[in-house]
Amino acid sequence: MSEMKEDPRFPGVLIHESSYVDNGAVIGPGTKIWHFCHILAGTVIGENCSIGQNAMIGPKVRLGNGCKIQNNVSLYEGVELADDVFCGPSSVFTNVLNPRAHVNRKAEFRATPVGQGATIGANATIVCGHKLGAYCLIGAGAVVTKDVPDFALMVGTPARRVGWMSRAGERLQADLICKATGERYFENGAGALALAS
Repeated sequence: MSEMKEDPRFPGVLIHESSYVDNGAVIGPGTKIWHFCHILAGTVIGENCSIGQNAMIGPKVRLGNGCKIQNNVSLYEGVELADDVFCGPSSVFTNVLNPRAHVNRKAEFRATPVGQGATIGANATIVCGHKLGAYCLIGAGAVVTKDVPDFALMVGTPARRVGWMSRAGERLQADLICKATGERYFENGAGALALAS
């Protein structure tokens, strides 16, 4: 019977016996790595993360605390997730704009920073070199080809903003008040949303 167990290299981390974690990775306590995963050297994973089945992370990828990576997600060099980011099943990140099997483009990897609390829906594709703002929500199957503002709700191919989301994950109506928390938001005049103080 297969099981999760603690690796002496990573105190407080549970790793399924079918997964591989390369030397040189750093993983915070409370994190769980499920079946058939591979964590490459140079990867830093924060505390209390959940890495779903068949995930591949690295090399040199950074995840903040509290991230949830669902099944079949690959995070390649250049991806940086802030705290509490959710990556839905089979969501995709690229790291080169114009790959060719016969051309080495490792010097052309582009950074893809993802802001705190962002959600990336199942089967969404994030084209490299674009910033995803805090608490944005990328709809299932969307293809992101440009920067995404904080709190934006993005859908379609290519993804376009169709509304705003609250920190609690509620779609905001015209009054920009979160129905779950009562938090108030405002448009700052620069095509972005901010939380009222």
